[in-house]
Amino acid sequence: MEYNTTRNHLTMREYGRHVQKMVEHILTIEDPERRQRNAHAVIELMGFLNPHLKNVEDFRHKLWDHLFLIADFNLDVKSPYPIPTRETLKAKPKPLPYPKRYPKFSHLGKNLEVIIDKALKEENPEKKLGFANAIAYYMKLAYNNWHKEIVHDDAIQSELTGITHGQLTFTNTPYVKAFRPQQEGRDNRGGYGKQRGKFQQRGGGRNDRRDNRGGGGGNFKKKRY
Repeated sequence: MEYNTTRNHLTMREYGRHVQKMVEHILTIEDPERRQRNAHAVIELMGFLNPHLKNVEDFRHKLWDHLFLIADFNLDVKSPYPIPTRETLKAKPKPLPYPKRYPKFSHLGKNLEVIIDKALKEENPEKKLGFANAIAYYMKLAYNNWHKEIVHDDAIQSELTGITHGQLTFTNTPYVKAFRPQQEGRDNRGGYGKQRGKFQQRGGGRNDRRDNRGGGGGNFKKKRY
């Protein structure tokens, strides 16, 4: 019996031991045409074993890359895609250039700061007023989400004045629904249990009366003839 500890390393577990043995057999084929046909057959089998990859972009390209990876990059066949190397597949991606933006008002976010700058540059009075009303609404909504309470409009206007140096003033009173904490489930379960207890008492009382009618109660009186 052959154990896994005595076998060679399984490069890609997604395809299993049989696919790897097929690839190892292809490496031993000397005829180029036959080797090419067997490589295409293994590609079809790899796609059949992983149907979830069909929706992935460049599905066939990934299969050919996996084929060369299983063959340890020693397979001499023609590929419809650029043949990968050990360096290209194992190369680390370049770090993403994250934007270094530090908002002046961290509790309101960077996006609101961008909108305020755009509102200050707006020359149309109606659009500028619309920007101010939208900004005030968002500020009040943010305070309500963070502090779980309604903030007065004067406080919103005071902070907006400080941020814009008095250049923006809103006219519409921003309406934000008040935060109401939900009642705990224990209270609801307790109330239901109390009502349920009343129903049980009523049912139990009727059952007792039925038992008394059966003749086993102490209030039974014998009829006189």
